[in-house]
Amino acid sequence: MENEKENKVYVHYTHTHPSKFSRWTARESFQFMYKRPWQRVLDFYSNVVTGRCSLSELLGIEDLSPQTHPIHDDGEIVEASEKTEFGNVLTKDRGGRWARLTFKIVLSYHGASFDGWQKQPGLNTVQGLVEASLGTFVDEKKAQQLKEKCLPVEGNAVVAGRTDKGVTAVQQVCSFYTWKKDVKVQDIEDAINGSAPGKLRVISISEVSRIFHPNFSAKWRHYFYIFPLNDWEDGDQNSEGEIDVQKISFDEKNGEHGSEHDSEFNGGGDSDNLIFDDDGEFGSRKKPSTFSISRVDQLLQQLEGKLLSYKIFARDTKASRNIGPPTECFVFHARATEARLQSSNDGEGTKVMCIELVANRFLRKMVRVLVATSIREAAAGAEEDALLKLMDATCRRATATPAPPDGLCLVDVGYTEFDRKNCFIR
Repeated sequence: MENEKENKVYVHYTHTHPSKFSRWTARESFQFMYKRPWQRVLDFYSNVVTGRCSLSELLGIEDLSPQTHPIHDDGEIVEASEKTEFGNVLTKDRGGRWARLTFKIVLSYHGASFDGWQKQPGLNTVQGLVEASLGTFVDEKKAQQLKEKCLPVEGNAVVAGRTDKGVTAVQQVCSFYTWKKDVKVQDIEDAINGSAPGKLRVISISEVSRIFHPNFSAKWRHYFYIFPLNDWEDGDQNSEGEIDVQKISFDEKNGEHGSEHDSEFNGGGDSDNLIFDDDGEFGSRKKPSTFSISRVDQLLQQLEGKLLSYKIFARDTKASRNIGPPTECFVFHARATEARLQSSNDGEGTKVMCIELVANRFLRKMVRVLVATSIREAAAGAEEDALLKLMDATCRRATATPAPPDGLCLVDVGYTEFDRKNCFIR
């Protein structure tokens, strides 16, 4: 068995799609993505979560706050719920176990401070903190059942979409229900805000129809990705943009992120994503060292207004969800532009590329793979429909390894019809 592993050779996916330059291999793409000043992006997101700045300020546009652009209209949520077969009788007119209170909680949290949303033993997760904070508001019957099972008395928070470790959220939506009658919104807010000050903050809490579901009731999700550029990169590309790939490589053992992201490079544990040549040596051909932001924008715009299967851009999904409707997503908005992160320590700030994606749903790690693949295709000088052509691929090695989670942010989740006025890049 050991000899088989030693003798196994991993080859780069053979692309047949035309491009101006040679495409990066998975290893080259990984190195290009991670060798960047990501700490500046993390610091910016930290300020966004605490309310000291906003994504609107980054792009120099009017504030897209919930007050000016309502996307969490609870009145419409209740109205829509009442139109369903279960909504012909209002919750307030019911008694017994039907008379429960459902709260919609909008949260903001700093991704680098947590091990993702989903609660896991021994890890510092957002769900774990939120549910522990909601334990005070669990009704007596539920609390007794938990005690009899020797389980901690915690609330149950249902979320619009789980975020991975390192992913920030500006307006994540979750819900919590209870049969306890004396629960006050302010008490819930104080309990959650006190669990991780400066890292987790409540944006709003409201009582909604019991039929409301953060995930199933949502009509679209809005993501934003900030990709920092190094000082020598200008976000443009010309015919001379080639250097030896060794010049942009770095020591993986002493790299900026180290072994923590090795599974990202390996495709989440899939060894088929390791790229070597027949001699087991890492290739050193000439490859592009820059990419054009305008080309990334052109590539992404081709996805707008289309219902497509994005299975090739997903990672770590169940076999049963790799074909058919579960892989289909409708992208409302996909754009890229240049901006600059301002810093008190740096007068000029850091030049960044901002990518904005809005769709009815996203598959696991789909946004990060889309970001990395669009950058790789732009650097290679691929045609505008390169991302569309990749939809027909049968192997996920055709797409790039996921971009770092540090740059990804869940902006909001919409429960009304999509409106481009809610987008930053227009």
